[in-house]
Amino acid sequence: MATSTTAQLATRQLGNSDMQLTRIGFGAWAIGGGDWQFSWGHQEDADSVAAIERALDLGINWIDTAAIYGLGHSEEVVARALKQSPHKPYVFTKCSMRWDADRKIYRSLKAASVREELEASLRRLGVDVIDLYQIHWPDPEAEIEEGWETMAKLQEEGKVRYIGVSNFNVAQMERVSKIAPITSLQPPYSIIHRDVEAEILPWSRKHRIGVINYSPMASGLLTGKMTEDRIRKLPADDWRRRSPQFNSPQLEKNLALVEQLRPIGEKHGVEPGVVAVAYTLHHPAVTASIVGARRPDQIEGTIAAASFVLSDSEYQQLRNFAETTAA
Repeated sequence: MATSTTAQLATRQLGNSDMQLTRIGFGAWAIGGGDWQFSWGHQEDADSVAAIERALDLGINWIDTAAIYGLGHSEEVVARALKQSPHKPYVFTKCSMRWDADRKIYRSLKAASVREELEASLRRLGVDVIDLYQIHWPDPEAEIEEGWETMAKLQEEGKVRYIGVSNFNVAQMERVSKIAPITSLQPPYSIIHRDVEAEILPWSRKHRIGVINYSPMASGLLTGKMTEDRIRKLPADDWRRRSPQFNSPQLEKNLALVEQLRPIGEKHGVEPGVVAVAYTLHHPAVTASIVGARRPDQIEGTIAAASFVLSDSEYQQLRNFAETTAA
């Protein structure tokens, strides 16, 4: 349970849980390091640990990771930071994406696989219980009921406190909610990726499912620091080099959107990335947002998102531009 923070930030209750989350949490995808299918390139572990420690010192009270990030490495780095820190944040992780001896990724939601993944995550994280355990992807879709039944049993057994889903659509959430209540949904959501606004977020709000969205800054695109030159210099194993959002013609549209974020940020003394995060937190269905960092200075630049709120007119201005640009 989250305790011992040196800074007091506003919190919100996550779904049906007793967890009160700061408006942003530390995202641990990029700190998994390189040499795997969805890596962000090489990462110095000492920088990762320092980034987590700084986030906790600034008052962030939850960390979101996954077994697949760095093929177990992200969880190990999180454990190292937790061991060194006086803070006790909530720790969230995920299952369903696995890897073999050749580091090739495969998917499973079979009962035995979910249990095996949980035990491995507990060992890597160095904890006795996981605060929020999530199905990372509804894949294989035919196995989501079996996977969710197993998650519910793990909760009953006290190995995890709460259970949630990630990347599920409404139909999939309806299927598993017949088995056991869903505490949270983790969808991709940013001013660039707004698909969830139509159906998924309203449904989650109606059913009192907490939402913690990932990639609110579109994996770095909306930080105000990304340029075409910087993208060309990304490491060969950085997954973003293959993403359509980081290549023409989408890239130009995305960088134009940043120039709409920038003046709003300047008016309030915050970075464009903070404005991007605030856009997602403006939606009433969203409980909190996942903000990644690889170095302490990055979290220092985005910590303002834990308290910054867009005015309704600023929100509408951004929404209108995004819709016009998309069209």
